[in-house]
Amino acid sequence: MKNLAGLMKQAQQMQSKMEEMQAKLESTEMTGESGAGMVKVTLNGKGDMKRLAIDPQAISPDDAEMLQDLIVAAHKDAKGKIEAFAAEKMREATGGLQLPPGMKLPF
Repeated sequence: MKNLAGLMKQAQQMQSKMEEMQAKLESTEMTGESGAGMVKVTLNGKGDMKRLAIDPQAISPDDAEMLQDLIVAAHKDAKGKIEAFAAEKMREATGGLQLPPGMKLPF
């Protein structure tokens, strides 16, 4: 019984750390860039787009496809930064305990 009580306490502490981490993720923003900074996309920790900045030089009516590609690339860059940040915070919250394969944050 003593081990069970200790395990329950550890689980509660981990849950508290996870809640803190998720709150921090929600307030965190990361910006991805493409085209040498001509397109910038800012996402919050949940992956919601908060801002999109496009340098006027990147806007060409004759080449809309290039601008579309730059937006997608900037979004991918920002998403990668958010995922790396979330993974680091998860390692901190779990004391290095690895998540099962395929399980990602934020949930």
